Amino acid sequence: MTTPNESPAAPLLTSVLDQLGGEIVAGTLSEGRTFTLQDISARFGISRTVAREAMRALEQLGLVASSRRVGITVLPETSWAVFDQSVIRWRLAAEEQRPRQLRSLTELRVAIEPIAAYNAATFATKEQKAKIAQLADELIELGSSSRGATDEFLEADMQFHTMIFLASGNEMIMDLAPSLMYALEGRTRYGLQPDEPAQEALASHKAVAQAIVDGDAQAAENAARDILSEVRTALYEN
Repeated sequence: MTTPNESPAAPLLTSVLDQLGGEIVAGTLSEGRTFTLQDISARFGISRTVAREAMRALEQLGLVASSRRVGITVLPETSWAVFDQSVIRWRLAAEEQRPRQLRSLTELRVAIEPIAAYNAATFATKEQKAKIAQLADELIELGSSSRGATDEFLEADMQFHTMIFLASGNEMIMDLAPSLMYALEGRTRYGLQPDEPAQEALASHKAVAQAIVDGDAQAAENAARDILSEVRTALYEN
């Protein structure tokens, strides 16, 4: 049964959008390639209404442009909505795009997350501090028992870093958190996360948490930079 805000065609639309978006990002549907609504309808066995919705969604993401005379044209990468989570997910899934997408996400984290940690040490609530400290301990326990590449570690790691963004009190930083967490997910999903994370990295997570609990903003920023320095080095070595 569909929800009040979900049409019966929603799962089908999502499937078509994922297929076309993934092909455009991977270059299977290359820049300048043209096709029509009828092409989409025939290929996927869908109505023109669903095909039109898929085309409009791709337009909003900057992947295609449409015109009456030409039809639907695949746009260059410079037009893509690179902060959109669907585009990030498609780029990570595309082997050719994955290394650059991971680097871009990591570099953005390097630029933003230490400031988020600095702010979190200043603005985090008592409850947020307790949760960050709990998650740091959980990461150390999992990482020290060779479970660094597990979904359990990934979930705790994403919660830890998301909580720092949320505790920053900066609405623009907070809004970037879901997109930036794909950097963590991408490393795990595509085999770049070690079973045994570096002890220095685990210790830096604990240091960030302790600094936030203590309200030591500069120490929190420095420890966050230590974490990201290790991540960036490991990523570039791969």
